[in-house]
Amino acid sequence: MPSVMLRRSDSGGLLFYVAKKDLEETVISVERDNEQEWGGKVELADGSTWFIDPISPPPVFPTTLRFKRA
Repeated sequence: MPSVMLRRSDSGGLLFYVAKKDLEETVISVERDNEQEWGGKVELADGSTWFIDPISPPPVFPTTLRFKRA
């Protein structure tokens, strides 16, 4: 389970960065993204899918969280 840094880009999108893999991609979709919770299946622009158990309340970005590859 790698540590992933999530931050907002200048355009307002969410960036997903894994330092050990030197991977930085834009988040395309998040399964649960509302005022009560955030997480579930996360899809990236490169087509890969990652998973995090939903977090309540949603995190404040930038933050570092542990994800699993789905």
